[in-house]
Amino acid sequence: MAIVVLIKRTVPEDKVKKVLPLFRELRRLCLDRPGYISGATLRRLDKPDEYLVISTWQLLEDWKKWQMSEERKEIQGEIGSLIGDKIEYEVYDYKLPERALTE
Repeated sequence: MAIVVLIKRTVPEDKVKKVLPLFRELRRLCLDRPGYISGATLRRLDKPDEYLVISTWQLLEDWKKWQMSEERKEIQGEIGSLIGDKIEYEVYDYKLPERALTE
């Protein structure tokens, strides 16, 4: 079952030029990962230092393998050195609870 991962980060304006290429590199590397379906990077309009990455994967296990991969950890380390390690992750699936389908 497909899952969607939401990743929130705060990127100060003075770090954007260094951080956004790293976001792009993460996306580029995802393209060849098993289970990767799609992704998008969004900037919040009312809080322009807040970024949201939306990533869709075939299986939760595919996401977890990518999340724990050395190449991702390396780039995430570079991002962390620029903006800190505070990241919010949320993982959702497309499956509705059975009771929601019968109500």
